[in-house]
Amino acid sequence: MKIGYLYLGIAIVAEVVATSALKASEGFTRTGPSLVVAIGYGVAFYFLSLVLKTVPMGVAYAIWSGVGIVLIAAIGWLLMKQPLDLPALLGIGLIVAGVAVIQLFSRTVAH
Repeated sequence: MKIGYLYLGIAIVAEVVATSALKASEGFTRTGPSLVVAIGYGVAFYFLSLVLKTVPMGVAYAIWSGVGIVLIAAIGWLLMKQPLDLPALLGIGLIVAGVAVIQLFSRTVAH
């Protein structure tokens, strides 16, 4: 199952790169960023398909979405100067807590 989590990490990074490039693609009118989006999502979904061979779908998707949200919010804040107010930070904290609860306490996750 550990290889599944490595693949999940690759899928998450590829998805975050693709999502980050989406704004720069300007509605898919710029070729370079548009290619990054297409390739990034292709890599992300390919590796997610490999993840689902060994990690339960609900667990994989919870981790995928939770980590992705946190990383995209951080990139938006750090690189694109998009502010994060207290409610946004609290919400992100709840997402992190939810993923941690699944990882630490769920019987669905093999430890």
